[in-house]
Amino acid sequence: MTLKSLCAVAALSFACPALAHDGLAVTDAYARFLPGAKAGAAFMLIENHSETDDRLIGASSDIAARVETHTHKQGADGLMQMMHVPEGFAIPAQDVHQLERGGDHLMFMGLTRVPASGETISVTLTFEQAGEMTIEVPVDNGR
Repeated sequence: MTLKSLCAVAALSFACPALAHDGLAVTDAYARFLPGAKAGAAFMLIENHSETDDRLIGASSDIAARVETHTHKQGADGLMQMMHVPEGFAIPAQDVHQLERGGDHLMFMGLTRVPASGETISVTLTFEQAGEMTIEVPVDNGR
């Protein structure tokens, strides 16, 4: 295989989604857990390539008692507050939804252990239309 062919294969492998399921794809997923923390968070890009709107309505992982959909909102006092979003996050048809630091994210509550940077954790995402999708999420505490 030539260097040019190897570069093409490498580029395609990085461009491919982390996981695709029923028109949904998850890319650029990572989680953060600070040493001694009782909670952690996960971030990712969720792409909906289907013609049907969907919604991320829940998640679970064996490293936490519960995983909640959370966001940050500015309170009346001007300070940012983190809050549970019980209805989850809309993933419109032919669109994307970014879970990111300082915005929408998954929050791991009641950790059974604190994963170290470099580990991978299993997270099951639950969508209103597409059902369950299990993804492997790398832990990157430096990101």
